[in-house]
Amino acid sequence: MDLLASQLINGLHVGSIYALIALGYTMVYGIIKLINFAHGDIIMVGAYTAVITLVSLNWSPVAALIAAIVVCVLLGLTIERVAYKPLRSSPRISSLITAIGVSMLLQNAALLLFGAQPRPFPIVLKVEPLRFGGLQISFITLLTLGVTALLMISLQTFVHNSKPGKAMRAASEDYATAQLMGINVNNIISLTFAIGSALAAIGAYLYVMAYPAVSPTMGSLPGLKAFIAAVLGGIGIIPGAMLGAFVLGIAESLAKAYISSQMSDAVVYFILILVLLFKPTGLMGKPSGEKV
Repeated sequence: MDLLASQLINGLHVGSIYALIALGYTMVYGIIKLINFAHGDIIMVGAYTAVITLVSLNWSPVAALIAAIVVCVLLGLTIERVAYKPLRSSPRISSLITAIGVSMLLQNAALLLFGAQPRPFPIVLKVEPLRFGGLQISFITLLTLGVTALLMISLQTFVHNSKPGKAMRAASEDYATAQLMGINVNNIISLTFAIGSALAAIGAYLYVMAYPAVSPTMGSLPGLKAFIAAVLGGIGIIPGAMLGAFVLGIAESLAKAYISSQMSDAVVYFILILVLLFKPTGLMGKPSGEKV
């Protein structure tokens, strides 16, 4: 039972990080129907920013986190304005190819600047793990769960109660009608990219605190799994991204413990295929009819 409880907590820990990243995918897709494959590399940029500010500039951990958020938000806004905005009226495949190109550009730029050798991430918190009977929980796990829960509640409150949040939901429901109703959709899209990039930066910081190594390709696998989580829960739906991320994290953790660490990714993909076979729109997705 202690092993099961430990793996469930580990799954929630990993799922929390996936959730923060998946929210960026699902928010952007919900408004402009774009799968932003460069989102995973924004994680990498945030991690490198944190390492440089902590090690080279000797900033405090809080200042390094703020720097990572600012850099990622500026990068996300720049990518949206330069790479995606000119293609907004183009076929969707054009934006998808551009997103892949931006991802490769960021990875190769990091490879050129920092080299292929992973950089260690310094220890920023030295807190003894908490023990509950035979169960041991690291403070980083509790911190990640707490920060993720707070951010998710804040995002849900923002989307449902604030004026920009209501404009986001309107643009997500019907892009053209939202424009006719006087909503500045361009500003809403930029705000969506900014929020998604800020969440990715926080997710990157929590990720490298738990797995302390930074490399040019470090964002690829977490980004891919976060995208799978968004699809699993119902892409374009914020609660769906959260649910999909937690399901994915727990399934991955249990597969590593009880099946095989080499087979854990295969188990995750099998669950995705199984869910989409019976519910193609994802766990919380709803079928949408097309008017003809």
